[in-house]
Amino acid sequence: MTEQLKIGIVLGSNRQGRVSPQVGEWAKKLADQRNDAQYEIVDIADYDLPFFGTTAGTEPDLAKWSEKINELDAYIFVVAEYNHGMTGVLKNAIDSAPTTAWNNKAASIMSYGSTGGARAAEHLRGVLGELMVADTRVHPTFSLFLDFENFTTFNPGELHLENMNMMFDQLNSWGTALKSVRG
Repeated sequence: MTEQLKIGIVLGSNRQGRVSPQVGEWAKKLADQRNDAQYEIVDIADYDLPFFGTTAGTEPDLAKWSEKINELDAYIFVVAEYNHGMTGVLKNAIDSAPTTAWNNKAASIMSYGSTGGARAAEHLRGVLGELMVADTRVHPTFSLFLDFENFTTFNPGELHLENMNMMFDQLNSWGTALKSVRG
């Protein structure tokens, strides 16, 4: 039997009143029912990351963040769309870990926003490609108008379950294949 993948569900926002924890917890609940990998929430807000390149890089949370990214085999990014792109805090967090911590791993993207966060996801895909992270094709999108009550309470429809399961399947396949590349 092969060892299960370690998959981080990365919450890509730290704004006050953010909804990413609700989306991430919902994804984790679905993932845990599958028993096919070890899933955990990785909340960027739990790390005090300085703006990339503005310090000596010796802050304890930078080391903790890098260790966490390095120990994971794959990622599910919960991405909010702000101004047609991913959040600044997510981009900063990605840049703050060494590129080698990301190389030859797999990622899936779940996004939300007025247009389902599609533009933020496309922004993230380009960044992941540069880091040699293979992203899955299936990309669940959530509309602030349809999947949230009053834009604040996550209440996704059952129609998302099929996409979520396809996303998990693809992520596990790619994550397993790329783990063999890393050795």
